[in-house]
Amino acid sequence: MDLKTRKIEFVQEFLKLQSEEIVTLLENVLKKQTITTKSESFTPTTVTELNARIDKSEEDFKNGRYSTSQELLSKYE
Repeated sequence: MDLKTRKIEFVQEFLKLQSEEIVTLLENVLKKQTITTKSESFTPTTVTELNARIDKSEEDFKNGRYSTSQELLSKYE
């Protein structure tokens, strides 16, 4: 199946959607992909940035600001 046909079929299925949540999810995926595609250069995370993210994550966990994998999975089922 060529790309043009796949896109047409995707749009047809998209137009049938009744769930606002799914439409929002697909919009977010498209926006994220568009931003990623437009990005001309990739800047890797520095060790300092990585350590800061780890520290923040550990602090969030200690303060109960997290979701379990089961909670995340149930959200998208």
